[in-house]
Amino acid sequence: MPGTELNELAEWQRELRQQFPIIAAHPDVAYLDSAATSQKPRAVLDAVQTYLTTSNANAGRGSYPWANHTTALVERTRQRVKEFLGDPEPERSGVHFTSGTTEGLRTVARDWLPGLVSDGDEILVPFADHRANLDPWLEAQRLLARQGVTVHLRELPYQESSGDYDHRALAGAVGTRTRFVAATHVHHVYGGDMNVHRIREAVGPDVPICLDAAQSIGHLPVSVDRLDVDFLVFSGHKALALPGSGAVWARNAPGRGPEFRPGGWDGTPNTVGIAALEAALDWLEAAGTDRIARWTTALTARLTEGLRRLDPYEVLGCQASLAADSAVQRRHGIVTFRHRDIPSDDLGFILYDQGFMVRADSLCQAGADRRDGSVRVSLHVYNTVREVDRLLTVLATLEE
Repeated sequence: MPGTELNELAEWQRELRQQFPIIAAHPDVAYLDSAATSQKPRAVLDAVQTYLTTSNANAGRGSYPWANHTTALVERTRQRVKEFLGDPEPERSGVHFTSGTTEGLRTVARDWLPGLVSDGDEILVPFADHRANLDPWLEAQRLLARQGVTVHLRELPYQESSGDYDHRALAGAVGTRTRFVAATHVHHVYGGDMNVHRIREAVGPDVPICLDAAQSIGHLPVSVDRLDVDFLVFSGHKALALPGSGAVWARNAPGRGPEFRPGGWDGTPNTVGIAALEAALDWLEAAGTDRIARWTTALTARLTEGLRRLDPYEVLGCQASLAADSAVQRRHGIVTFRHRDIPSDDLGFILYDQGFMVRADSLCQAGADRRDGSVRVSLHVYNTVREVDRLLTVLATLEE
């Protein structure tokens, strides 16, 4: 039960919360926008400071000690990413550092997908997820068309009522020309695990799957072995590291397309961001992503339980999972809702005036516009029971 989880982890959470300087310095402000970007623990900030003041240099460009140290940092962090993801075959896979999930997905779409598909092939892509996991595939389709190759984009079937892919309809969407699937691990609006294993069951063992893991890395345990995907892309800044950092992990399995080799000249990497990413992964492993997931999922259940009792509010996504004692899969730290009468952007300003930082707009969801605005509360390990309860109290006053 959520209450039991929160009690068991309370002391552990208090100790971790104090490791975030910006959180500790503002005890009366509730930062509830971690799906947009996470706050940074002292260990990450110290790692950045140490790197910049002891060995800052370009990687792979010099033979002096600072340059060698930076080159070693980059290669060490590649291996660290593989370890963190539970990579079963690290000698075969690859890790390419990017500025974040958007660039990472575009790199796969631009530099790898054209070597996989032929004229008349089909790819399945999510039309109701974050735009970063739709626009790159549309761009790739246009690029291939200019080369005389027609690739058809098919919509990954979706159930808005559950906030999940429509796995029953998925089998009908897969055809003999299906060559590739782009999917999301945890939905950035509805907060649910999108059950990627069911996609694998539908498409079979040979179709490559590219997974947007922006909302799962750093929030819950992630195993590429269990997920059985071919690409996993994530942003460092959502996983306690600095903005401008991220990675593409590529399985490079035989029979699932060409080896992933990003095109163009390999310029100077974001070495500061890579130093932060290494420190963030170390911190997350020490804290325990399993315990982080238990904490944020329990907080989320406490919030949805309160919201379902407030008549003017509509919680988006699966309605069967709102109750605290629900046996249905719970949201992973993300709760998105609307008020019946108050526009979402106005509600966002009202909540900020009461000390809550939330996201209030269309949330970059593909196909959405301002009319689809909503308020998103996204939680991390530094958030508390008191913050959730205080938020519910404020929302209840608006009901009156």
